Amino acid sequence: MKENDQADANIIVPIDASWQEQEDQILAQIKDILKGEKLDGVVCVAGGWAGGNAASKDFVKNSDLMWKQSVWSSVIASSVAAHHLKEGGFLTLTGAKPALTGTPGMIGYGMAKAAVHQLTKSLASEEGGLPKDALVATILPITLDTPMNRKWMPKADTSTWTPLEFVAELFVKWGQNQERPENGSLLQLVTKANKTELITA
Repeated sequence: MKENDQADANIIVPIDASWQEQEDQILAQIKDILKGEKLDGVVCVAGGWAGGNAASKDFVKNSDLMWKQSVWSSVIASSVAAHHLKEGGFLTLTGAKPALTGTPGMIGYGMAKAAVHQLTKSLASEEGGLPKDALVATILPITLDTPMNRKWMPKADTSTWTPLEFVAELFVKWGQNQERPENGSLLQLVTKANKTELITA
């Protein structure tokens, strides 16, 4: 949505474009940037949070936002991987541990994340459309230790929050073909007393 001056290349997603228009523009620009090269990995950590149950005045509005932030981004990342990932490369998406069950206080969020979990299983199947021997695995965090989470939850117990370094190291290992989980894994990130465990859902 905005430029990152530390990146080698940027593709700005047109926020008011349709889902199809976003995919068309992103794929065209990636093709131009890569010039036939293939990617080792595609990492999708897009997402957001909004609460509300079926009776809340923003129920549909928040559900729509969650769908766009989690599902649109994950589907487009999957399309990027299908077209530009190396054989044996990896794709990782971002689900959520709470979405393994009902999420009455945040229905739109839970619904969108559950869709990402289903997408993961579909992509991991033989006819999922990813390159040969590619891995798809989705992380299911509870709370990530991000600057925004610290800002909005200043009194929270951060010893149960998953550090971003842990997540980044995980992706680096998968990119180097080390300690890869089973294809299609939904990996819960459970942090207690500043120690994170990966638990397959």
